[in-house]
Amino acid sequence: MAGQRVLLLVAFLLSGVLLSEAAKILTISTLGGSHYLLLDRVSQILQEHGHNVTMLHQSGKFLIPDIKEEEKSYQVIRWFSPEDYQKRIKKHFDSYIETALDGRKEFEVFVKLMEIFGTQCSYLLSRKDIMDSLKNENFDLVFVEAFDFCSFLIAEKLMKPFVAILPTTFGSLDFGLPSPLSYVPVFHSLLTDHMDFWGRVKNFLMFFSFSRSQWDMQSTFDNTIKEHFPEGSRPVLSHLLLKAELWFVNSDFAFDFARPLLPNTVYIGGLMEKPIKPVPQDLENFIANFGDAGFVLVAFGSTLNTHQSQEDLKKMHSAFAHLPQGVIWKCQSSHWPKDVHLATNVKIVDWLPQSDLLAHPSIRLFVTHGGQNSVMEAIRHGVPMVGLPVNGDQHGNMVRVVAKNYGVSIRLNQVTADTLTLTMKQVIEDKRYKSAVVAASVILHSQPLSPAQRLVGWIDHILQTGGAAHLKPYAFQQPWHEQYLIDIFVFLLGLTLGTMWLCGKLLGVVARWLRGARKVKKT
Repeated sequence: MAGQRVLLLVAFLLSGVLLSEAAKILTISTLGGSHYLLLDRVSQILQEHGHNVTMLHQSGKFLIPDIKEEEKSYQVIRWFSPEDYQKRIKKHFDSYIETALDGRKEFEVFVKLMEIFGTQCSYLLSRKDIMDSLKNENFDLVFVEAFDFCSFLIAEKLMKPFVAILPTTFGSLDFGLPSPLSYVPVFHSLLTDHMDFWGRVKNFLMFFSFSRSQWDMQSTFDNTIKEHFPEGSRPVLSHLLLKAELWFVNSDFAFDFARPLLPNTVYIGGLMEKPIKPVPQDLENFIANFGDAGFVLVAFGSTLNTHQSQEDLKKMHSAFAHLPQGVIWKCQSSHWPKDVHLATNVKIVDWLPQSDLLAHPSIRLFVTHGGQNSVMEAIRHGVPMVGLPVNGDQHGNMVRVVAKNYGVSIRLNQVTADTLTLTMKQVIEDKRYKSAVVAASVILHSQPLSPAQRLVGWIDHILQTGGAAHLKPYAFQQPWHEQYLIDIFVFLLGLTLGTMWLCGKLLGVVARWLRGARKVKKT
């Protein structure tokens, strides 16, 4: 078995080395936080594989508040949006996060934020210096991000083939995957794949709500498309999603529910994984103080880290103080409540090596916001979780974590210090959580190809074959009434009704003839 896996790996990679030449690849990142980190990782991997990678990157600390800027192995074209755009984006983004933290529905605020991104995209497309520079590079391939609609329009403007990456779980964006509603939960439905009758009713109804929300998001770029594409050749965003040669999905079935995929869909969950390094000495010394009790890691991502309220910080600190474990907490010291003295078992840091700490043998629990990259890292290292989801895909991620017994989820706006303490102790002490997530880690590690190998292997494949037309179903070209067999249904319905009408007429004629025959006999 091991020999077969080695041969498969060698054949897969050697074919790329022998048959492919270094391609010029453009990656585009106009969003910040984890979206940027994922594109940065993609760019690094493709560059290391021998391709010439250039990233078009929107710089600005308002998008990436606490991410370290490092020297890149690939080329970067940086651009800055006008200051008034930056202020508007920050204002609406802060409003979006605050709305989510309050437990209110944030979609309307999110649509307004998307409208500003659409306006900013129009500004970028009008930058003749940038667009001409990109055209002159004559890239072989463009790598776009699913929620960065502007990147699709840039690829279309350059008239270059493109591949896309979905940074979340399957189903958060409609790009043509078959989705049977009987067992594939609609995004934000908070359902699992095990639905009872009423669950399937809810899933069916939420499908229409999901479709409407997709339309609302995509329509925020309508004015940008009208402004920068001539009439008669204006792209439709929903069609551009289907036009992608490949779809890479930042998930894995060790985490997600099993569902149908298309041949041009490749899951690469765990792509952010890097070689493990020793943790910094100050953190190692802190961990050593707690011996066999171990430590708990607390991290809420690059965005929520700067938006947590003083009240939330106090509640969580009170909960952590009651644990026998040490607690390493990623929390901006500038946001720490002045009237709260840190418990002896709690250490706050502005930045921490999350993956290295998750790999530490003394870790007992990961308290997380439920972001996709964080959950995948925890699964890879076999660490059970307590999730405090706030917005976006985080609630759905924690539904999957709970369904697979990898941890427990609590709503942040409903949490108290006591419930958080009890929940953390429950997950640490009940070994079923640890066993389940360790089993998931085995599933990830035992796959014949790593996420990075799948990424570069499939990129090389479409570069060699000149695209992925052979991987796309004809359904992408069919009218909706053909794809869903509406025309067949109408034809058969009409045929059935016509036959019934004709049979009725014939029966009527026969009945009248029989009545006439009886009258003749009587006379």
